[in-house]
Amino acid sequence: MANPGTVVQRHPASMASPDESKIARFRRAAHKMMVVIPARDEAADVGEIVRQVTATGLPVVVVDDHSADCTAETARRAGACVLQLPFHAGAWAAIQAGMRFARQHGYEFVATLDADGQHDPADLETLLERIDAADHPNVVIGACVDRANKRRRLAWRVLRWLSGLDIQDLTSGFRIYDRKALALLAQPDQTLLEYQDVGVLLCLHAHGMRVCEVEVPMCARAHGISRIFRSWPMVVYYLIYSALIGTSRRGRRTEPAE
Repeated sequence: MANPGTVVQRHPASMASPDESKIARFRRAAHKMMVVIPARDEAADVGEIVRQVTATGLPVVVVDDHSADCTAETARRAGACVLQLPFHAGAWAAIQAGMRFARQHGYEFVATLDADGQHDPADLETLLERIDAADHPNVVIGACVDRANKRRRLAWRVLRWLSGLDIQDLTSGFRIYDRKALALLAQPDQTLLEYQDVGVLLCLHAHGMRVCEVEVPMCARAHGISRIFRSWPMVVYYLIYSALIGTSRRGRRTEPAE
């Protein structure tokens, strides 16, 4: 399919200047950025992730996607504000709920990361530095291509071909969104997505948003397995769903509300 020409830049992870600690930088950003963590049945890991985020001085909200375990209680005890969805709505619905909550409370940026321990909250500094750069990307993705197994690599290859998006790590949930991206993605007509990758990225492209990737390390899940890439049938379902969403959204144009 034709390449829609999404603007993507890739940069290696960078270090803060010697006279600037990570904690100091995070605390200066705390008044304008909130961390949103979608979680479903992640009681084993979410508490430690919340503690790592709160140690940076950033506010954190965990959106509990109707967990069957004590995810909400664990996150709350660790210091997070917790939003509990009344039914299982999917990871994107949880993220969107967190985005709306952040906007209602005046935050200009939202960082998202997974509750399973794959993303190191300390690497938020790398993403924050990139979104503050002179070229002003609207979304920064923390990418780690090396983490992918055969099923994930196949999914990425097919989705890049179907969508035309020149993004290497299409499924990374480690991102920072700026005010303009939040205004777009918080709208009601962006709700009916099950996943946050191709549909969201095509929506961003259709509205002229700048997306870039930075390389960051990622860890294997401490507990459990990927819900999408655990088996070939799930990968097939994911690809069909994403292809339908991507096809339906390629030509759409809707001005984001400020």
